[in-house]
Amino acid sequence: MKRGICILLGLSVVAVAAYFTASKWAIRHETLSFYDAARGRPIEVAIAIRRDKEMAANSGINILPVAIVNHGNTVKFTEYSFLANVLAARGYMAVSIQHDLSTDAPLVTKVGELYVGRLPVYERGVANIEFIINEMKKIQPNADYNHLTMVGHSNGGDISMYFAKMHPDQVKKVVTLDNLRVPFLTDGKFKILSFRSKDPVFKADPGVVPDNETCEQSGITVVNTGFQHTDMSDRGPENVKTSIQGVLDKFLEDDSKLAPVDTNKVVVPKPGPVAQVAPSGN
Repeated sequence: MKRGICILLGLSVVAVAAYFTASKWAIRHETLSFYDAARGRPIEVAIAIRRDKEMAANSGINILPVAIVNHGNTVKFTEYSFLANVLAARGYMAVSIQHDLSTDAPLVTKVGELYVGRLPVYERGVANIEFIINEMKKIQPNADYNHLTMVGHSNGGDISMYFAKMHPDQVKKVVTLDNLRVPFLTDGKFKILSFRSKDPVFKADPGVVPDNETCEQSGITVVNTGFQHTDMSDRGPENVKTSIQGVLDKFLEDDSKLAPVDTNKVVVPKPGPVAQVAPSGN
């Protein structure tokens, strides 16, 4: 079923901000460095995890759900803490991966080629994720690596979607922030949430975002925002990040029932000083 979310002006964002602010003290952040000898490639990751959930997992009381966070082009893996904190607050072990190295070739656009010539970048990203998952299993074995939540911004969103395409049985949910190249998967095997910018420069390729009917049939939630593409990271304004946090937090509820709306008719205003996250109706 197609779902859309209207971000309205209001006061509920204060409660959302207070919730995540209060949660931050309980979240442990750590940066780890690994080396993939098979590819001769160093890979850094940033871990965000609630201390109480980690202690319970270490005691064998629970199993941690796992979220993989993938950064956008020229943005660092450490610049998505606003997403990692939501995931950690919800009990996830959030693992943000640094995909690009200074020695890597710059991202290119080749018109007419699959994913405009970026397939090697996505394949490298998938290899990075596979390697890090294997390494994290050694560090935290009490986590669920078979039902991943993939999260990514821009190029990282495309990596997330491509990983889901390659490993559909290993993915539970996909969250993208303005991915532009890899088409959404529409087989309905997992839940998809996508925040779309209103940016004159960054436009999705034809066929990336499904039409209304396909979204409705596939259970895809599309959030049309008034945000700029480059604001969807820690670099963006606080009100943009808080609005995204509120919707993401709702989406992470397994029993969440977001009311279906026609996203073509939903107007998401430019972020103001406060905002309310609420379903706009059928």
